[in-house]
Amino acid sequence: MTQTTSRVLEPSDLDAALAVLDREPVVNAFVTSRVQIAGLDPWRLGGEMWGWYESGMLTSLCYAGANLVPICATPRAVRAFADRARRAGRRCSSIVGPADATTQLWRLLEPTWGPAREVRGRQPLMVTDRMPARIAPDPHVRRVRKDELEAVLPACVAMFTEEVGISPLAGDGGLLYQARVAELVGTGRSFARFGTDGRVVFKAEIGAATDRACQIQGVWVAPEYRGQGLAAPAMAAVLRYALTDIAPVASLYVNDFNTPARRTYQRVGFQETGALMSVLF
Repeated sequence: MTQTTSRVLEPSDLDAALAVLDREPVVNAFVTSRVQIAGLDPWRLGGEMWGWYESGMLTSLCYAGANLVPICATPRAVRAFADRARRAGRRCSSIVGPADATTQLWRLLEPTWGPAREVRGRQPLMVTDRMPARIAPDPHVRRVRKDELEAVLPACVAMFTEEVGISPLAGDGGLLYQARVAELVGTGRSFARFGTDGRVVFKAEIGAATDRACQIQGVWVAPEYRGQGLAAPAMAAVLRYALTDIAPVASLYVNDFNTPARRTYQRVGFQETGALMSVLF
């Protein structure tokens, strides 16, 4: 009989955890980037990393922080992670991960953790490693400067509220969210086009970055500018920064019902390579 077990990983398990994350560098970019910066110490990482072992080998992970994220998780690992999550109680604001594993995880957790505020069962993962041949990057899209934080923040709040359905300023008054926006601006991973009145017309961020892949997030066009063909050139500009300065592959994920966004990303050269699922509380 194969010996299996799950446990909370410790800092000494870092190399083994990174080896698992490296098996799927694109889909795991978010968690990998955090682990590379913070290691596995829960206080620095912002959550625990659970490991699943088969025959003494670490084969699957689950990040348990503000999000619950199954990583390279086999069905047996998902069951173990669900047991651990039930015992700990829900402390996350969402479950997000590859659609198959997340579907199974939610099926096991829903009786005790449900109901969810919203379940997004299929969010295509889109990937590209090259610039589009027919879309010229918008020359007005650039990195947001540190002194422009106050200008870009309202657009970030609007995007988050529109996308998630609640304001990021709820709870702690937005302190954590503002700190995250400031971090992305400060590290040169926030991009925008500003109108003549100084307000944001388009914005996006590179939310996660490793040496193998990065993830574009928070794509938003001001409502009065939608439908004018602005998004594709603006995305091409962000993609150029991503591929030139950050990583050889760029990814993003999008709601399957957001047909205009999916069409825009396809025009810029992104191709669907898989699907994620999100459960929002």
